[in-house]
Amino acid sequence: MSFSERWQEIRTGFERPFWVANITELFERLSYYAVFASLANYLHESLSFSTEKTASLTGMFGGLVWFLAIIGGTVADKLGFRRALTIAYLILASSYFLLGSIGASWMTPVRSAVPVGILVFFVLMLPALGVAMVKPAVVGTTASSSKENVRSIGYSIYYTIVNIGGTSGPYVASWVHRHLSVENVFRVAALSVLLMAFVVLIFFREPRRTGAQKPPTFAEAAHNFLTVIKNFRFILFLLIFSGFWIVYWQQYIALPLYIHSYINPKADVELILITDALAVVCFQIVISLLTRKIPAFRAITLGTLISSLCWLLLAFHATILMAVVTLFMLAVGEMVLSPRYYEYVSRLAPPGQQGTYMGFAFVPIGIGSLAGGWVAGKGLHYFGEVKHHPEQVWWMFTALGVLCAILLLVYDRFIRPPDAAPVASK
Repeated sequence: MSFSERWQEIRTGFERPFWVANITELFERLSYYAVFASLANYLHESLSFSTEKTASLTGMFGGLVWFLAIIGGTVADKLGFRRALTIAYLILASSYFLLGSIGASWMTPVRSAVPVGILVFFVLMLPALGVAMVKPAVVGTTASSSKENVRSIGYSIYYTIVNIGGTSGPYVASWVHRHLSVENVFRVAALSVLLMAFVVLIFFREPRRTGAQKPPTFAEAAHNFLTVIKNFRFILFLLIFSGFWIVYWQQYIALPLYIHSYINPKADVELILITDALAVVCFQIVISLLTRKIPAFRAITLGTLISSLCWLLLAFHATILMAVVTLFMLAVGEMVLSPRYYEYVSRLAPPGQQGTYMGFAFVPIGIGSLAGGWVAGKGLHYFGEVKHHPEQVWWMFTALGVLCAILLLVYDRFIRPPDAAPVASK
C-alpha cells in the first residue's frame, strides 16, 4: 500500500467522536498533571500540612483513580460515553476549583465547620471519580469510532496524546505558578476541564458500540474480581511489582518537598517535573527497539533496578541539575519495563481471561501511590526533620526498589506459572 493510500485510510478511518474524545483527553491529562506537579508543595507551604500528612494526601490523590478505574468502565457504559465524559469533566472542574480555593476568604465558614484535613481529604477524592470515568469513555470511543484497519493507529494516537498532556501539565503549572500563584494552578486546571465539558456537549455524538466492546456489568465485574483475587500467583506478582510504583511516584510526592526544603526553596519544581514525561515522548520508541530482544521479565527487573538506583544520584549530589538527571534515568527505567510489563501480565492470565487480568494490571500503580505517600511522609520526617540527614530518604527508596527487583527474581524463579515463561520480543 502506498503512502497516499495509507494516509487516505487514516483521514477517513476515524469518526468525529474519536477526535473530540481524544482532544478532551489531552486537556484532562494536562489538568491532572498540572495539579499533581503543584500539589505537594501547595499542601505543605500554602495550607501548612505537616510533611507526613502532605505526602499521604499527595499519594492518595495519585492512587485512588487506579482502583476506581476497575468499575469506571461499567459506570461509563451505563451512562453512555457522552454523559459520562460530561459528568466527569464537571466533577474534575469542581474539585480542582475547590482544591485551589480552600485557603480563600469565602471558604472561611466551611473551614470553621469542617477540619481542613477532612475537607482536603474529601476534595482530593473527587478527581478520582472523574478520571475513572474519563479513561474508559475515551478508550471506548477510540475503539468504537475507529475503522478496523486503522484501530491500532487510533490507540497510538491516544497514547501519544496522553503523554503530550503529561508533558504539558507541569509546564502550564510552572507558568501559572510563576506569573500568578500556586492557587491559580488549580483554577486554570478547573477551567481547562470545564471547557472540555462544553466541548463534549456541543461536538460529541454517542458512537455506535457493539456488544463485544461493552465493559462488564456490575455483577460481571464483581465475578471477575473474585476470579482474579483467587489466583494467588497473580496477586502476589501485583503486590511485589507495587514496589516499583512506590519508588516511581516519589517524583511527585517526595521530590517536590525535598527540593523546596533541602535544595532551593524557590526552585521551579513544576518545570523540573516535565523531565519524565518529555523523556518518554522523545525516547520510548528508541528504548523499546534497543531492549526488544530482552525477555519480558528481565526487562521488568532491569527497569525496576534502573528506576531505583537513579535516586542515589540525588542522594550523593543534591542539586537541581542532578534532580533533572535523576528524573531522566527514572524515565529510562520506566521506558524499559512499561511495555513489557503488560506483555508479561497477558501471559500470566489463563486462556480467555486476558481482558479481566489486564484490567487489574493497573492496581500496582494505585497501591504504589497510596503506599508511597505514607512511606515518603514517614521517611522525610524521620531522615530530614529528626535525623537531619534528608539525603538518606533516597537510600531508603533505592533499597526498597532493589528489594522489589530481588523479589521479582525469586517470584520468576520459584513461583510463576510454567506457561508464563518470559520470552524475547520479535
